[in-house]
Amino acid sequence: MRFVKMQGAGNDYVYVDCFREKVENPALLSIKVSDRHFGIGSDGLVLICPSDTADCRMRMFNADGSEGEMCGNAIRCVGKYAYEHGIAVKPRLTVETLAGFKTLDLTLSGGKVTAATVDMGVPELKSELPEEIFVEGRKQTFVGISMGNPHAVYFREEIDGLKLDRIGPEYENHARFPNRVNSEFVQVVDRGHVRMRVWERGSGETMACGTGAAACAAACMLMGYTDGTVRVELRGGTLTIRWDRNGSGHIFMTGPAVEVFCGEIEV
Repeated sequence: MRFVKMQGAGNDYVYVDCFREKVENPALLSIKVSDRHFGIGSDGLVLICPSDTADCRMRMFNADGSEGEMCGNAIRCVGKYAYEHGIAVKPRLTVETLAGFKTLDLTLSGGKVTAATVDMGVPELKSELPEEIFVEGRKQTFVGISMGNPHAVYFREEIDGLKLDRIGPEYENHARFPNRVNSEFVQVVDRGHVRMRVWERGSGETMACGTGAAACAAACMLMGYTDGTVRVELRGGTLTIRWDRNGSGHIFMTGPAVEVFCGEIEV
């Protein structure tokens, strides 16, 4: 099976072109290819599939084999692949996901896609502002936001010292979230700049999370901490998030899309 490994702000996935390849068991394949010692190494698996209603369809599987509704970093790379491999050679394209249809505006240079702006849709508030839960033996407050998938945003004075490998599973699997949750830990730098670390359900800490960055920005704006456009600095790079609160209500995310390498693997 041929594959391409790509990353957006360090959030890396193995991509399979299902216009040309057939994947029998994507959950099991995701576990296999994601292993960073015995596989290719990634945060999960993304299938680029035909769609009856969009330019293509994205299916995203986490490193533990669970299927996710949406991934903002992965979908930018799907746009890059679709453009550069002849699936949809146009600067604006649509991608079908479990979280609905997403529109991408591609940034082109020399016939290649270097970045993309994704219409992430309308964020949905899923908690009081903020809500309290009991984690790590004490009360914690979070803002719950859905970007087609669930997020809980926690504000911290600093985030570098957090031991996410130890505390992350407790947040992800808290009884408050029966389907588990993506947890964002956010440090506000100023009204146009925040820093974020993320514990993704099914994958653990990742270098970046696009839907998480959108949820983080929405939470910051709802709490009055930032303005309508904010740079979200992640371990793997920076994403720019703009919320058109007085217009469409949609959030737009801009960030890079990079091909790392391609190859073949026996499955």
